[in-house]
Amino acid sequence: MEYVVEMLNIRKEFPGVVANDDVTIQVRPQEIHALLGENGAGKSTIMSILFGIYHADRGIIKVRGKEVSISNPNDANDLGIGMVHQHFKLVETFTVTENIILGLEGSQVLDRRKAAKRIQDLSDQYSLKIDPHAKVEEISVGMQQRVEILKMLYRNADVLIFDEPTAVLTPQETHELMGIMKDLVKEGKSIILITHKLREIKEAADRCSVIRRGKLVGVVDVKKTSEKEMAAMMVGREVSFKVDKKPREPGDVVLDIRNLNVQNARKYRAVKDFSLQVRAGEIVGLAGVDGNGQKELVEAITGLSDTESGSILISSTDIAGLSIRKRNEIGLAHIPEDRHKHGLVLEYSVADNMVLKSYYQEPYSKNMILNEEAIRTHADKVIQLFDVRSGKGGLTPAGKLSGGNQQKAIVGREIDMDPDILLAVQPTRGLDVGAIEYIHKRLVEQRDKGKAVLLISLELDEIFNLADRIAVISHGELVDVVKTSETNEEEIGLMMTGYKWEEAHEATT
Repeated sequence: MEYVVEMLNIRKEFPGVVANDDVTIQVRPQEIHALLGENGAGKSTIMSILFGIYHADRGIIKVRGKEVSISNPNDANDLGIGMVHQHFKLVETFTVTENIILGLEGSQVLDRRKAAKRIQDLSDQYSLKIDPHAKVEEISVGMQQRVEILKMLYRNADVLIFDEPTAVLTPQETHELMGIMKDLVKEGKSIILITHKLREIKEAADRCSVIRRGKLVGVVDVKKTSEKEMAAMMVGREVSFKVDKKPREPGDVVLDIRNLNVQNARKYRAVKDFSLQVRAGEIVGLAGVDGNGQKELVEAITGLSDTESGSILISSTDIAGLSIRKRNEIGLAHIPEDRHKHGLVLEYSVADNMVLKSYYQEPYSKNMILNEEAIRTHADKVIQLFDVRSGKGGLTPAGKLSGGNQQKAIVGREIDMDPDILLAVQPTRGLDVGAIEYIHKRLVEQRDKGKAVLLISLELDEIFNLADRIAVISHGELVDVVKTSETNEEEIGLMMTGYKWEEAHEATT
């Protein structure tokens, strides 16, 4: 059997958009086959067809050499096809076991003990290190993804589809996931990896199909093809992986955080006596392992949660106690980590989302009446400027955009506010190399215009590429601040475990 899955000449149209145009994908047994493309290129669409979520308008699907019809995900499961979605499909208040057997009960009496035993055996077999009895709400995002993998394995899937699996993972969790994928292949599984991250493709994949604007551009042997070559195939031009950033002397302090203490939802002090300054004309990158107080720090700055003590000043104005709207008016813009929870109203149009923070101001409204024409004109400008691809322009519901295009819409809205301080939290999460290149340039452009930028990212590459200074947070405390030009990733990695810079420098020299 040459191919375990064949999708031949697949076409899929949505109103105003051809998502897949005569695309052919062929996956060999026991290979990791990457599906590479820009946001909105049609990667997730064609895999959703394979999993039965969408139906192709034209084309043939073969599984293990036999032509099949896949009407829904149950048909896909019956054929041994499983899918881990970009946004997990888990019930947080259920245990791991309850989530995995959900939909497979089969009778009114559930044998949870027998199910938990099998889940534990699968976890041990594939080194997933999952507790079957843990509640999903109490485990990390990386562990939740492993639950999704176990869900497929429990259903005896041998073709596993991963849709942007590292979008919410730390670098360490990403590396561990690549190892898990290789182990799955050794056990006889075949994997389709939907991604736009070239480093991950080079680390894990055997072959790569590249899709651009809904069309198959080519299939390459990953070991024989460079990242630059694949990037050029993906976006149709040469891509620069380095930001052109000239030295700049920073100006006055714009954001001044002094001795800040913040509690999390469980009343545990997550930010401890934290002090940091960000000046006009500089980018400060905050590095740290996920879950070390970054979330609570962001919520305190933006007004999503209260501070316990300390102060946060924007241009000498203490914003503690001010409403979110007042903070925005003072000059704060926020690119949130969770685009669905804090970035967009998915049921609203793109145009309405572009004025969520300014709808009450002219020209978008007057005397409490919205000016729809001005709102649409503004949305069209942001859509064009930030290459937000949507079938119906500003009228498209935000929830209908791909994840990457949702992120670009948010970045466009926040930068268009012309803020004094831009709080950018994972600004390129879920974006392809072309969009990352563009947004990095825009963040540096803000810095060069004399704006202050606080970048919080789990991607050390991104921090080193953009930041003038790097601050490191560990267990809610500021470890140290160092100029980017005077350190390296190894030192920052040690600082993330609690070393001061001098200690880390001595340990690595």
